[in-house]
Amino acid sequence: MSQATMNVSFPGGPVCPKKGEFGHTTGTAEAAAYGHEGLQAAIAPRLFNLDTAAAYLSMSPWTIRDLEAKGVLPRVLVPLPRGGELRKLLFDKADLDRLIGAWKEAAA
Repeated sequence: MSQATMNVSFPGGPVCPKKGEFGHTTGTAEAAAYGHEGLQAAIAPRLFNLDTAAAYLSMSPWTIRDLEAKGVLPRVLVPLPRGGELRKLLFDKADLDRLIGAWKEAAA
């Protein structure tokens, strides 16, 4: 089914409005990243992988690994079928923000 024949819409308008509709423009970097040329605002992720968490805290990935290993920064454990869990290191943005807040309070 082509996008032209897809008639998906929400109360605020179509999912991917065309250029000029509802004040949206096309071709933004965020829209390209999500494969929707007309999508202006992308959904911000809540879970960060190791590299993204390191960039968010302006630290190296090794420092993030050390903080996780010492229990300072909790990782999000994602359960998998048959009792396993996802090995990928994922961190909640809220935990990263709390850690920054704790560091700020300790410095004051």
